[in-house]
Amino acid sequence: MVRRFVIEKEGLPDLPGMMLATVEALKAIGGSASIEELDEKIIEMEGVTEAEQAYLMANNDDRSRVAYYLAWARTYLKRGGALENSSRGVWSLADIGTAITTLKDTRSIYDRVNSEERERAKQKRLKLKDAMKSAQPDFQGSTDSSIAFQGSVPEFDWKTELLKIVGAMAPAGFERLAQRLLREAGFVKVEVRGKSGDGGIDGVGVLRMNLVSFQVYFQCKKWKGSVGSKKIRDFRGAMQGRADKGIFITTGHFTSQASDEATRDGAIAIDLIDGDRLCDLLKENGLGVATEMIERVQIDTQWFESV
Repeated sequence: MVRRFVIEKEGLPDLPGMMLATVEALKAIGGSASIEELDEKIIEMEGVTEAEQAYLMANNDDRSRVAYYLAWARTYLKRGGALENSSRGVWSLADIGTAITTLKDTRSIYDRVNSEERERAKQKRLKLKDAMKSAQPDFQGSTDSSIAFQGSVPEFDWKTELLKIVGAMAPAGFERLAQRLLREAGFVKVEVRGKSGDGGIDGVGVLRMNLVSFQVYFQCKKWKGSVGSKKIRDFRGAMQGRADKGIFITTGHFTSQASDEATRDGAIAIDLIDGDRLCDLLKENGLGVATEMIERVQIDTQWFESV
C-alpha cells in the first residue's frame, strides 16, 4: 500500500496527501462521518501506526499531531468547496469533493486556497496600513500571509484551554470530576475507588435503563498523548467477571488500535471518552463550562431610507 502521508515527531506533513486521504475515507464510509469516525477510517486506510498516533504538537501542546493536521486538511477542503460540515459536526462530501480522485486535485485546492488567503491578507494589511498612516507612517504588516497554521483550527480553541485546566487537576480531583459527570449522565451509586489499588479500576456506578440495570466500572486517567490497546486490555482484565460494561476516560486520545480493542467481539465492551469528547460532555452538562450568547446588532439602512 502506498501511503499518502507520514506523521513524524517534527516537520510539516503532506497536507494535499492528507486531503486526498480524507476524501477517500469519506467515500469509503458513505460520504459523511463525524470527526471521530473519519479520523479512525483515515488511520485504518493509511496504516498509521500507534507510534505515529502518539506524536504530540510541540511546546507542551497536548494535541495529537495526526488529529491536528487532519483538522487542517478538512479546513482546506472546506475552503475549497470540497467538504461541508453541519452544526452537529458531521462532515460530508460536496460535488467538488466527490470528483476528487488524485493528488493533483487536492494539491490544486491547496494552492488555490493559499493564494486566496494571501490576497485576503494583503488587502487586510493595506487597509490597516491606511488606517494607521497618520499615527505610524512607517507601519509594516506581517509578511507571512499563508493560511497554513496561523493559530489554531477553530474546533480546538476552547478545548485546548479546557484540557490544560483539567490536566492540572490533582488525580483525586479528576476522579471526582468523572464521578460528577457520570451522575449527570444518569448513573446512580457512583463510587470512586481510585485509592484502593483495585487493578486500575477507579470507580463503579450503576446505569439504569427502564427495568434493566448495568454495573459499570470506570477508569479515569489524566494522560498526555495517546492511550494504546494494552491499557484497554489491562482495564478489561481488571474488571473481568465483575462488571457488564466499562468506561475509560482520559484527557489524551486513543489510538485506533485501542478503539478496536474496546469493541472487540466476544469481550466486555468498553466505552472510550477521550479529551475531545470529555470537553463536549463537560460543555453539554454545564460542568465548569458556560456558553455565552452574544448579542449582535444589525442596522437596516433601507428602513431609514424609507422613512
